[in-house]
Amino acid sequence: MPKLTSFKAYDIRGRVPDEIDDQLAYDIGRAYAAFVKPKSVAVAYDIRLSSPRLAAALKRGLTQSGVDVLDIGLWGTEGIYFATSAEKLGGGIMVTASHNPPDYNGMKLVRAESRPISADTGLQEIRALIEAGKLPGPAAQPGTDRPLDVRSKYIEHLLSYVDRGKLEKLKVVVNAGNGGAGLILDQLEPHLPFELVKIHHRPDGHFPNGVPNPMLEENRATTSEAVRRSGAHLGLAWDGDYDRCFFFDEQGQFIEGYYLVGLLAEVFLRRERGARIVHDPRLTWNTIDIVRHLGGQPVLCKSGHAFIKQKMREVDAAYGGEMSAHHYFRNFYYCDSGMIPWLLVLQVMSERGAPLSALVGERMRLYPASGEINLHLGDAGAALARTRERYGPGALSIDLTDGLSIEHADWRFNLRASNTEPLVRLNVESRGNEALMREKTDELLRFLRS
Repeated sequence: MPKLTSFKAYDIRGRVPDEIDDQLAYDIGRAYAAFVKPKSVAVAYDIRLSSPRLAAALKRGLTQSGVDVLDIGLWGTEGIYFATSAEKLGGGIMVTASHNPPDYNGMKLVRAESRPISADTGLQEIRALIEAGKLPGPAAQPGTDRPLDVRSKYIEHLLSYVDRGKLEKLKVVVNAGNGGAGLILDQLEPHLPFELVKIHHRPDGHFPNGVPNPMLEENRATTSEAVRRSGAHLGLAWDGDYDRCFFFDEQGQFIEGYYLVGLLAEVFLRRERGARIVHDPRLTWNTIDIVRHLGGQPVLCKSGHAFIKQKMREVDAAYGGEMSAHHYFRNFYYCDSGMIPWLLVLQVMSERGAPLSALVGERMRLYPASGEINLHLGDAGAALARTRERYGPGALSIDLTDGLSIEHADWRFNLRASNTEPLVRLNVESRGNEALMREKTDELLRFLRS
């Protein structure tokens, strides 16, 4: 068999049918069964047109290998995290390509306790089994395939993060992208006092509203305009498998995920003094300042969900956040959720009687940041080495946890190669000096492009 190109750093993802098809989905089921050796596995799929078929082939591979499949149906990735852990299953597989275009699909794999299976914890071994054609034959006793409904348990779990008696009647724009997140929003709605202004709400695997990735600036205008038009208190948008949630304030301004990490860290530190908070190295000063000020312990960790989840378990952190809009919770099995963050933020807004702009505005002034800038550079390693040579002398600290982080007295930056795309990503921040942050960002970009 030729080398499989759909196996990435954290998941399986590729174009249908060139890089992933029914046969590969079936083989993944068999290889997963051989490598993980689970008794039972949860399976779910997203709204893509190819997802039900790929899920069916995957389930066939699992059941023929003697594994019992619990099919939780059409869902987002966190449904798999929840079902696997809450039902104490041996693993879980989500059929999704997250925010990729509609002609892509893939899978996210976890083992027991929703521990991720990525390139360095089993994905390469699963790939090698398939490539070598070393898959065991059918089991003497095939597994069963039955539906499992954990939705009401999951909704109950989400609601456990907030005190519903403290929630105000706020108007919220919810942009489900192409409808994936809409399914959960409709089930939460009767339990909450919010007025939901729903856009792009109906599930449609043709992706009529474009690629479901609010990280892209061109994808933000719809939510922004809807907030201003409806006079909403808050705007929310999700990516395709809705494990990431993006925020817009009452003026329709997009709020960088970085400032949400600080706000959510504060929520958990007010509940649990001295708690550990895990954060990524891309932008750090605001988070560290808030955590230390409230008596918590900031814990630095390499970017990427597999690393953050491992670190969360190691230090038993109450919360972990990445500026890329992934938020992780101890009580959610150390996994990321795109539903828990907005419930918590709306509770803070309700309790303080303050809009989101007021909750993060001061922090944005104290630590202005560039936002993530993506660059196509030929040789990422050489670019990082040259940048260290140029900006390392006189620095207060140089950190190599993830790419290159260099700190000077009034500004710092992180430059790293993406784990998922052929890009180098740059983030710059300063201490209360937006002009300096912009100046240094421009300077770095000129240097890197030269």
